[in-house]
Amino acid sequence: MLHSGHVAFFKEASRYGDLYVGIGSDATVAELKHRRTVYSEKERLYMVKAIRYVTDAYINSGSGMLDFLDTLDRVKPDIFVVNSDGGSDAKRRLCAERGIEYIELERVPDEGLEARSTTSLRTGVKSHLPYRIDIAGTWIDQPYVSCHGAGWAITASVEPTVEFMERSGMSTSTRNAARKIWPYELPDYHEERLAKLLFCLENDPENEGGHISGAQDAIGICVAGISRHYYDGHYWPLKIESCNDERVLSWLESHICLVPMFPRRQGCSVVDGQDINPKKVAALTSAADSCWSALLDCDLTAFAEAFRRSFEAQIAMFPAMMQPGVEEYIEQWRDKALAWKMLGSGGGGYLALVVESIPAEGVIPIKIRRKA
Repeated sequence: MLHSGHVAFFKEASRYGDLYVGIGSDATVAELKHRRTVYSEKERLYMVKAIRYVTDAYINSGSGMLDFLDTLDRVKPDIFVVNSDGGSDAKRRLCAERGIEYIELERVPDEGLEARSTTSLRTGVKSHLPYRIDIAGTWIDQPYVSCHGAGWAITASVEPTVEFMERSGMSTSTRNAARKIWPYELPDYHEERLAKLLFCLENDPENEGGHISGAQDAIGICVAGISRHYYDGHYWPLKIESCNDERVLSWLESHICLVPMFPRRQGCSVVDGQDINPKKVAALTSAADSCWSALLDCDLTAFAEAFRRSFEAQIAMFPAMMQPGVEEYIEQWRDKALAWKMLGSGGGGYLALVVESIPAEGVIPIKIRRKA
């Protein structure tokens, strides 16, 4: 993320002579910081070379913290300049061994400008972490449900095209937990392992409340595209399957949208009055099976029917999901949508609609996150 702090550093460094800049490669940044670069190495090289204080610039061909060794051999500098947070004893020793003067510069912005760093910019930038929407099988990820019958939950990872409200069934609490370790974006790493790490982070074993957030929240955020996960009486699924077929993702985006209602009210307990038995769980898992098949076939009629059955199975087990005011929102769309359900555990938040085509007003389209 090129910013004024970099330019100020280049300006100060250029006072020592002709300035040659070594730039970390995309691979090295990913290795050291476990995330993708905002700009590719080619873009970064182009921008740095365009700065008037820079004589020339190179992509460092090495790896790790001393990735610039080949660049040193190429340039043969008299002076090696770093900013204070980029300095190290290893760099100081290296310069001493090669007879190169070593200089560390403090971050000093030009007059009238704020001090800038990539870290501070990332902290202030809107998070790109995805949300998740649940499509079918919701509640099966809780062992007290799946112990009556194993089955699949289906989720989609969605881009943060809007700032979705809290307590809304979009896994905002799990996303907030993720932001503590990944404030800007998910690392470029094995998706299922990221999901399990997030699940363990959110569900602290010392938590006195005793509530365990369902694994579908972490999986829905971390696993790109549409995924289904199979629960059999345990907190973590036995298996996870993903669909990243562009035909299916585009089809779902053109037939599902969200209607904002109201956040789940403080003190609302959607588990009050629960009635769970094998027959009701079988209805939930059967609907999820049908929903997955319809998704892969891009069969709108079958998808809408399974989507509706999944929601009916949810509220049959957890009638408190239908808090006062929810039915009024459903009534507004009963003749316009093919099917509907509340996201997450319900009680408020967002109503997801299955439609022939996305209405021009009153809804929020979704953008499913594609696999990088």
